[in-house]
Amino acid sequence: MKGVEMAEQELRKVLYDTMHDLMSAHDDIVIVGADLNKSDGFYDLRNDFPDRILNVGIAEQNMACVAAGMASYGMTPFINTFCVFASRRICDQIAISISYAERNVKIIGTDPGIASEQNGGTHTALEDIGVLRSIPNMVIVEPADSIELRQMVRAIYEYKGPVYMRLYRKIIDDVHDDQYDYELGKADIIKEGSDITIISSGIMTIEAVRAAEQLMDMHGIDAEVINMHTIKPIDAESIVRSARKTGVIVTAENHNVIGGLRSAVAEVITELFPVHIFPVGINNIKGEVGLLSELRERFKLRSCDIVETAKLAMNHKIE
Repeated sequence: MKGVEMAEQELRKVLYDTMHDLMSAHDDIVIVGADLNKSDGFYDLRNDFPDRILNVGIAEQNMACVAAGMASYGMTPFINTFCVFASRRICDQIAISISYAERNVKIIGTDPGIASEQNGGTHTALEDIGVLRSIPNMVIVEPADSIELRQMVRAIYEYKGPVYMRLYRKIIDDVHDDQYDYELGKADIIKEGSDITIISSGIMTIEAVRAAEQLMDMHGIDAEVINMHTIKPIDAESIVRSARKTGVIVTAENHNVIGGLRSAVAEVITELFPVHIFPVGINNIKGEVGLLSELRERFKLRSCDIVETAKLAMNHKIE
């Protein structure tokens, strides 16, 4: 099956293939990196597009300003670095040179949250969504798998305005099949259910899918799973529709539970249809060094942790 083959690819390889296709078709696209073009999968594009792949060195603020200037002249820059540098380090440049100036710059941040693994706590981006979600004009997206990533990259190119994508760049199982049709700003209902709503993003979506299977098989709980790939603007309609059906929500994110997906969902729910929300995420503590599997366990970001949170949430349903 095609989907199985794609699941064996690193997402940065998928990113490379997709960008190569886009750059072949659109000569306005340029890549601007801060010494991480190789790590993020863009490096070999220099072979076919030598004049459109730039490396400014370890100077992330300069990268953002260079991209803003290029966008002023009709180019479509894709800048890339680790999420911590694509958010905290260049926050002022994003706010002023890109967002305030309404420049069409695409920001690719890699190694979100615990995906920083052995780079450690200083490189663990647990607040990047919260930081950038508060900036006007910013669109924030996070793909769950390779199939979604291919379509998402094309969609953010077609969207005219600044976009931040937080991307896990290694291998992860696909949650979508070959019939998937991505729509920017419209959440995916991965699995319909009637007892509880699980809203996830990024690498937590596969865990949410597994949790839903466990909830049904072991506890008879029919969970609805929503992949919230666009965190800003968030799909309020899908959230409220599901909440009206199930009466309780669990959010699952590879981010601080303050400022990210849980907060965005809560803003919708408190205004439109109040129900209890139970978060699975980083509980307002700093990052640590470790392998992804170790950090999932340390910070309780596994399917079994979603299951336990869902079981607790079932006691607080609004009928």
